This record gives sequence, structure tokens and C-alpha cells, in this order.
Amino acid sequence: MAMKKAVIFDLDGTLSDSIHSIKLCADKALEPFGYGPFSVKQYCYFVGDGAANLIKRALAAGGDRDLVHFDEAFERYLEIFAQNCMYEVKPYEGVRELLASLKEKKIAIAVLSNKPHEETVRVIESLFGRNFFDVIQGQEEGLPIKPSPEGVFRILDRLGMAARDILYLGDTATDMKTGKSAGAFTIGALWGFRDREELEENHADAVIEKPLQLLDYIGREP
Repeated sequence: MAMKKAVIFDLDGTLSDSIHSIKLCADKALEPFGYGPFSVKQYCYFVGDGAANLIKRALAAGGDRDLVHFDEAFERYLEIFAQNCMYEVKPYEGVRELLASLKEKKIAIAVLSNKPHEETVRVIESLFGRNFFDVIQGQEEGLPIKPSPEGVFRILDRLGMAARDILYLGDTATDMKTGKSAGAFTIGALWGFRDREELEENHADAVIEKPLQLLDYIGREP
């Protein structure tokens, strides 16, 4: 494998263990309507496709299948999440070491998340510091959410690279679809929110159990 020049990371469930912040905010947003609280395991399957889909899935699980309360609940979630996006959030074990190794190898690092852009930046900068990542891209108006590959293409444009130059790492079917649609070598992370079966069914090129195993796929200088 030719040497890769960059790695694009998903955020929630890949870089950051953030399920408790998501659960806290969504449970608070849904409480006035009589829904929840839901379990951590349930939230692991509600997440992955943006904040709007998170609230839609939680409402449907609570019995509001017509999403009667969606507009109000979604607005509440965004307000609450803006204040609590760092609640009990921490990097997964081995992530800091992986990022340090990539930096040492002069490999660019980027983040692509379906989390709102401002909160994506806040989480990354809180965990890793300002200007640590080369590109941070969250959900913002005009950019389709994953599994659209448009976010990957935007990052590649900013890095001046092509899909063949990168690895894409994520923990859900959405991530596998995103990376494959962009034409990138796509790796599934087993420490996140979903299991091996989901990742392999969605055509992960590789699946790893620990962050540092990603280094096996960086390749070598030709």
C-alpha cells in the first residue's frame, strides 16, 4: 500500500466517548413531552446521522411515530446541547497516542462529524487543543450530512489531496458508506457505538479493535 497522506476521523464513537453527553441532552429535551429516559445502548443506535435524526429516532422509540413533538424537541435539544456538549466527554484510550504518531509521521488529520459544526469544533479543541487538527468539519447549512461523501470531498479540497491519499476511520454503517462513497480506504472502529457485523456488512476495508492498529494501514513510501 502506498503511503497515505491523511486520515479523516469520525468524532462521536471514534475519537471521543461522548454517548453520555448525547444521552443527557436528549433525555432533557424529551422529558417535557413524556418520553425517555432511554438507555445508553439505545442511544448508541439513535446516533450517527445528525442531531435531527437522533431526536426523530428517540421520539419514535417513545411512541411519537408521527413526530408530533419533533420541532419543539429538536429546538430544545440544540439549546441544551450547546451548553452541555462536553459533559463527561473524553478521548478513547489509545486515541491520543495514535494522533501523536500520525503527527510524527507528518500525516494530516481531519475530523468529519454529523454533530453541529460549532459543537464539533468545541469538542475537538477542548479535547486536543486549538489548531491540532488540520481540518475540522461538522454539520452546517449547505453541506449534506453523512453518508453523503460531500464532507470528505470538502476536506480533500482543503488538504489538496485525492481520496486515494487518505484513510477514513469511523464506527458506524454511516461512516462506512461515507468513506466508500468517497473512494477512500475505509476502516471500522470496534471501540465505538456499533459492532463488527454492521461494519463488515457495510463494506469496511478493514476493522480494528484498538486505535493504534490504524498505523498498520498507513503504508510505506514508494
